[in-house]
Amino acid sequence: MVSSPGFVVFLSLAVSLVECGLVYPAFQGIPATNADPYNFNGSTTDSNVIVSTAFQVDQKSGASTDAPPNLPASNTTVTAIDGEVVNATVPASRRSVSFAVVDNQILQRGGSDYTQVFAGTGTSRQDRDAAIMGTSYLTYTLVNNATYNVADCLAFCDATSGCAFVNLYYEYNNGMLDYVYPQHSNLKCVAYGDVHSAKEKLNFGGQSLSDTPNGPLTYIQESSGWASESLSDPPTPKGYDPLPDLNGANEAPGYMGFVFLNKYDTEACAAICNNQDPNDVGGACKYFNIWRAVVDQVPTTYTCALYYIPADPSTATNYGQGNLTVTQSRGYKRMNYVSNGGFEDFTCGGLIFCYTDKTEDWLASSPKDGDYDASIFHYQPYAHSGNSVALLGSAFGRDGYTGTLTYASGLSTEPDVEYVIEFFHSSYYSGQGGELEAFVEVYWNGNLIGSIHPGYSQWKYYKFVVVAKGNDELDFRGGKAPSYDFLDDIYVMRA
Repeated sequence: MVSSPGFVVFLSLAVSLVECGLVYPAFQGIPATNADPYNFNGSTTDSNVIVSTAFQVDQKSGASTDAPPNLPASNTTVTAIDGEVVNATVPASRRSVSFAVVDNQILQRGGSDYTQVFAGTGTSRQDRDAAIMGTSYLTYTLVNNATYNVADCLAFCDATSGCAFVNLYYEYNNGMLDYVYPQHSNLKCVAYGDVHSAKEKLNFGGQSLSDTPNGPLTYIQESSGWASESLSDPPTPKGYDPLPDLNGANEAPGYMGFVFLNKYDTEACAAICNNQDPNDVGGACKYFNIWRAVVDQVPTTYTCALYYIPADPSTATNYGQGNLTVTQSRGYKRMNYVSNGGFEDFTCGGLIFCYTDKTEDWLASSPKDGDYDASIFHYQPYAHSGNSVALLGSAFGRDGYTGTLTYASGLSTEPDVEYVIEFFHSSYYSGQGGELEAFVEVYWNGNLIGSIHPGYSQWKYYKFVVVAKGNDELDFRGGKAPSYDFLDDIYVMRA
């Protein structure tokens, strides 16, 4: 809905010339200075770097000879950042989040049916086998070795969060198993968050664990693998909406970089997205694409690619390169609790220029005796992205009052949860001298939670963190013509 003076097309510039030739915004004026040029779409996914890094990283692991059984499932760690392989025990501080440990669950069991992926090679005296060394290692237990106890091993997988596969085998000449651990069993049941194959039997033992020189070496027998048939979809992180399953990885604009995870962990990827340093043009991370890289039919790593522009299935066109295949690709869009935060729902019915003081989602109000001290414009030269934008300050230049931009309804927030208010602001319309008094105040439930006083400024990103009480109210107050404040791309997201 548009107010009566809303559709105003270009008027005579002679009428609108005021104050040293400044043409006020309501008259389709041209800013005194131009905005610095930028490419809002930014760069697209750097798939070549992702693929080349996948061939460098080694995420294979298993149950070590000296780790006790029944430890908590290992935490999710980061193994590479933007092409640089990292030590997972060292936080990658340049992304403002401790990547060393992201404590979250991964895939959830949905039942207890299993398929045997491969069998062991036997238990005769001369038989030798190897244990799995693979991605997404979780933990292990010792099961009773009076028999080859498959049932107890599968029950252990059922009880282990994220377990998708177990490797059951005997390990010999390890005194810790035989004499130290209370189970007194050498039958290891090793849980993984991904399914592995016999070609990943890489741990043959061969270690001397005794205190005597030339002591017996460890060896493996009867190594079998069992995969769950009933894995459910991974959890959707709070504050995100899932896309339909993707056929490939996204090749999309607004790309912010990638990390490799040691597990397929949607919640860890969301935590990284939430804490990613904002892009100067696009702001915070608003979408992530997580997928599994399989090289020569072997799970190799788990990519978490980040974007400030939410992608969609149409860009999921990367199916792999060479002997690397993209599998299990999923996308998650960060929820914006503000509808139409870019004001793009306000259009001119085919015209390029119009303005209003009311839309379905926003109210622009003036103090008593004020005249269009807040407004919403459809005019691409004024906008940060797209074609529409909000303005604080008298659009006609008739007064020096401040205006208020109000979100028209309460936000569907969750009480006692932190949220991020994000927006882009510019105050360059009237030039260096005219924008000296530019300012914006941000109100949350009627309380001032922050303000900016940038003076003359090109488009710049701002954010404030708030705690919700539920059905929260959001207002922006500012502008004092000829000091104009433009606001665009407003988001309220779960922190």
